[in-house]
Amino acid sequence: MAYYRRAGAVPPKRHTQHRAADGTLYREELMGEEGFSSDSSLLYHRGVPSAIVDASPWDPPDQELTGNRPLIPRHLRLHGLGAADWKAVDPVTGRRLVLGNADVRISYVVAGETSPLYRNAVGDECVYVESGTAVVETVFGAVAARAGDYVILPRSTTHRWVPTGSDPLRLYAIEASSHIGPPARYLSRYGQLLEHAPYCERDLHGPDGPLLVDGTDVEVLVKHRGGEHGITGTRHVVPTHPFDVVGWDGCLYPYTVNVADFEPITGRVHQPPPVHQIFEGRNFVICNFVPRKVDYHPLAVPVPYYHSNVDSDEVMFYCGGDYEARKGSGIGQGSISLHPGGHSHGPQPGAVERSLGAEYFDELAVMVDTFAPLALGEGGRAVEDPAYAWSWSGRGPAG
Repeated sequence: MAYYRRAGAVPPKRHTQHRAADGTLYREELMGEEGFSSDSSLLYHRGVPSAIVDASPWDPPDQELTGNRPLIPRHLRLHGLGAADWKAVDPVTGRRLVLGNADVRISYVVAGETSPLYRNAVGDECVYVESGTAVVETVFGAVAARAGDYVILPRSTTHRWVPTGSDPLRLYAIEASSHIGPPARYLSRYGQLLEHAPYCERDLHGPDGPLLVDGTDVEVLVKHRGGEHGITGTRHVVPTHPFDVVGWDGCLYPYTVNVADFEPITGRVHQPPPVHQIFEGRNFVICNFVPRKVDYHPLAVPVPYYHSNVDSDEVMFYCGGDYEARKGSGIGQGSISLHPGGHSHGPQPGAVERSLGAEYFDELAVMVDTFAPLALGEGGRAVEDPAYAWSWSGRGPAG
């Protein structure tokens, strides 16, 4: 995100001495993407950011994936993953892997406990807050998160989730093997969000100031590349608390944007999914379908036409309102539909006729389209609705 921010105390000139009141020299760290050729920030630490005093293996939640074979559309009821003891579950180690491939992994968690300090060294995270509230504490400072927020956490940002309030915190975590940012077509050549973009810099909320915490021999969980399933983990112990940054500036930092600030793009006839896009990563995109006025041609058909995902798998997470095209399928709040490449999909029987004359859809869904096949994680397998694949025909295999 090439949108400059500054928080705390930084020197007038980069790569020059920056000292505390007692003369102690702060340690400057460049956190940057793509080998010094993309967005970066400079952080000024009280301690040594490279220092560790111990390291041991850490196993992240189950990362095994099972291919979508036989090839069928699938319905996964994510609310079935919430445990009765959710208050003892944290938003990092409690994640259940739902779907994934080498480019992106989608998890779900219902949590009430503060997470360990955590750093994802595999890629950026885009965490959608379905419900609940939290403070996400990071080396850059704290950001508040509420229902409808996308929380963007750049790769290798040390952070922890602190649920707030009495309700469960429901998170839909999209973990990339790359970086996540606004679609290139929304940006000027210098990185500003353009006039036709459905959101702008005013809708982005980053840390307002530093977060300083004292501590010694502090554990940090690091998810990184390697292991049997391509992802593994290490538990680092660092000599002083990593939240020791007195100031930073740059164009790389965590931020939130709320889905309610996404301005829908509509037309006289049905608009294709790219108008709903909010982010992109390597080999995948993230879109959201928000409450909106719908097509106003006198003969318009407001629900989607049938379409074949020739090059992509489509994942829809239904998280608000009433999604017209899926009525009668069993899909409800907290459901996921997976429509794989090679299968033509579209409205359920009767949905087209019911939609005629509609002027407004009250629906909220987060979509991830991937350009490589998605496989099922243990969380997805645990909550599958076996009848969904046959919902268009009204009958399934004999016997």
